[in-house]
Amino acid sequence: MSEFCGKTLLIVGGTGSFGNAVLNRFLTTDIGEIRVFSRDEKKQDDMRHAFQAKWPDYADKLRFFIGDVRELSSLRGAMHGVDYIFHAAALKQVPSCEFFPMEAVKTNVLGTDNVLTAAIEEGVRSVICLSTDKAAYPINAMGLTKALEERVATAKSRTVSGEKTKICCTRYGNVLCSRGSVVPLWIDQIRSGQPVTVTNPEMTRFVMTLEEAVELVLFAFTHGQTGDLFVQKAPACTILTLARAVCRLFGAGEENIRVIGIRHGEKMAETLLTNEECARAEDLGEFFRVPADNRTLNYENYFSKGEPDRNTLTEFTSSNTRLLNEDEVARKLLSLSYIQEALNGEGGHA
Repeated sequence: MSEFCGKTLLIVGGTGSFGNAVLNRFLTTDIGEIRVFSRDEKKQDDMRHAFQAKWPDYADKLRFFIGDVRELSSLRGAMHGVDYIFHAAALKQVPSCEFFPMEAVKTNVLGTDNVLTAAIEEGVRSVICLSTDKAAYPINAMGLTKALEERVATAKSRTVSGEKTKICCTRYGNVLCSRGSVVPLWIDQIRSGQPVTVTNPEMTRFVMTLEEAVELVLFAFTHGQTGDLFVQKAPACTILTLARAVCRLFGAGEENIRVIGIRHGEKMAETLLTNEECARAEDLGEFFRVPADNRTLNYENYFSKGEPDRNTLTEFTSSNTRLLNEDEVARKLLSLSYIQEALNGEGGHA
């Protein structure tokens, strides 16, 4: 992409599935440099060796920075000369965040504030923050902290309105075969002869690929104005449909599926846009854009002014979007390199 020609991109939390997808997308292009910032030196070393072996002619474009989003000073050290940031660092496992909510606050909320503070100080041109459907109508600690991450980004965008740094958020649902997600767990269960555990067969979840997640971030990068929130019009499926598709691809019968019940802080359906957000959303074809609420702190306006016209959209959830059937889910899974490698006996590690 011409916007990235000769530029420096920093991926905060870049050793995860999203960071790997971005590197696969951009490392061989005309981008100037890609920096990966994370706190896990082992994952960084694994990524370094993997991309040196895969693309030795381009590996010099890749630089690694050890640090933690909880430490503003370590972020400052990674941002000199950075043009763009994709902020993907987060604690995102629902049960873990339920048991350790303050750790989620430190990473997801305070960490985001640190990323944006350092970016504004350094004059970074654009920051895209990655969020989740669990931030809409949040009922668990992970969703609550990601909702606050979005509010921090919106508040920061107001402070730099008209200045150099553009701040946007993207919100998306389940990314198939990303690290820590359910499909790799089910494949491991099938391979080891264990039951395929399903929480609730009627539960629905949005489904998208890592490539689609990258496309959403790039759309926000290209089309967003500071303070905007973007979501993709993603399809969904029931958990049972997803489990059946995985079982079919990996030679397990439906009798292997065992229902274990809903877990800590889970919903039967997820929401990408709330009813209130839909009132302001713009339909951009494959995506929705929700502009920031930039009303001032003049409280008199809250008593004397309102919005007479309201968008007729209702909330956008995994139960009212298009539901994929088993064949469609199987085809989507087969498009993933992780599944292809797993079927070929190559491991298929996210």
